[in-house]
Amino acid sequence: MNSDFYKNYYDEYSRLIYSDALDETFDDFKKLAESVKSNKHKLIFAGNGASASISAHAAVDFTKQAQVKSITFNEANIITCFSNDYGYDKWIATALDFYANDGDVLVLISVSGESPSVIEAAKRAKEIGLKVVTFSGRSPNNSLKALGDVNFWVDSNAYNIVECIHMMWITTVIDSVIGKSEYEV
Repeated sequence: MNSDFYKNYYDEYSRLIYSDALDETFDDFKKLAESVKSNKHKLIFAGNGASASISAHAAVDFTKQAQVKSITFNEANIITCFSNDYGYDKWIATALDFYANDGDVLVLISVSGESPSVIEAAKRAKEIGLKVVTFSGRSPNNSLKALGDVNFWVDSNAYNIVECIHMMWITTVIDSVIGKSEYEV
């Protein structure tokens, strides 16, 4: 590898990570998180693969750092049980039927914005009256983004870059709820 690869790689991050147009999206998610916190509801995070890992990290940090109660459905037993009994495409939607309450907010993460289990979860959330926050990439007209109330979208087809930016944007909202980026944990 030569240094051109690294420079181009990080130039892509610089191009994608922030624009003034994101301020309103950050503020909208922050307001939802603060409403969840003040009304003693919860954020529910879900995704597949690396997006499931991002979901788990986000749920812990929202809960511990920002004091916003948050959960994720990353337990192998719930995934395999609900997938087996209700179908893989419906497992997250079914988990919502068991765990979601009025006033909760669903946060869905999918690089493609086309993951069937995530799309079905967004549809179910809308049916039961939950607000939906989405994190996606690739096509600006992806199915997940079309179902969201607050949408974060990365204009890239590079999975690792999209996933890292999703994590950075989520932690930006956590820190905005806290009101600072440096604090003891």
